[in-house]
Amino acid sequence: MILLTSGSMNTAPPPTIPLLRGPVPLSHLFLHTFVRDGHRAVDATCGNGHDTLVLATLVGISGQVWGFDLQQQAINETSRRLTEAELLNRVTLLNIGHEKMAEHVSAPLQVVLFNLGYLPGGDRCIITRPETTGIALEKSLQLLASGGIVIVTVYPGHGGGAEEQSAVENWATTLDPRAYHSWRMGQANVTPDAPYLLLVQKVL
Repeated sequence: MILLTSGSMNTAPPPTIPLLRGPVPLSHLFLHTFVRDGHRAVDATCGNGHDTLVLATLVGISGQVWGFDLQQQAINETSRRLTEAELLNRVTLLNIGHEKMAEHVSAPLQVVLFNLGYLPGGDRCIITRPETTGIALEKSLQLLASGGIVIVTVYPGHGGGAEEQSAVENWATTLDPRAYHSWRMGQANVTPDAPYLLLVQKVL
C-alpha cells in the first residue's frame, strides 16, 4: 500500500496569472475570449509579430490570419517568430498598408487587431497615420462577422499620436449604438498620455 502524504499530493504549479500592465495584455485577454479554432483574423499592424503569433495560435489549424505592415523589417521579424513556432502556414503576411486590407481579405472576420504608433526597435519617424488608419477601421467593420470585434491599442504619447488618437476616438464614439458596442479601457493610475484600448463589437 502507498500512503499519500500532503507532501506527495499533486504539486503542479498553479497556472500563470496574466499581469494586466498596459493595454496589450488586456487585448490578448480579449483575444483568448473571442477567438476560436477555425476563426479568421487580421493583424493590421504586425510590428514584431507578438500579436500575430497569438492570433495564429488561437485560430488553430483550420483558421487563417492575415498580417499587414508597411515595413519589411516588421514582416521579416513576424515571419521569423511564426517560423520558430511552426505557425507560418496559418498566416498570410502582406508588406502593404492596412488601409488596403479589403483588397486581400475576404469576409467574415472574427477579429481585426490594431497596435498603433511606431515599430518598437525601429524608426520612430515611421508611424501609423490617422488618414490610413481611419480607412482601415472602416474596412474592418465591413469585413467583420456579427459578434466580431475590432481592438485598437492607442498611443497618444508620441509625435503624431495625439492626432491619431483624436481620429480614432471620433470614429469609435460616433458609431451607431444599435449596430456596434464601443468601449474605451485604460489604466486609471497612469499618465494621461499613456496607451489605452478601444474595443468595438459588431452587433448587426
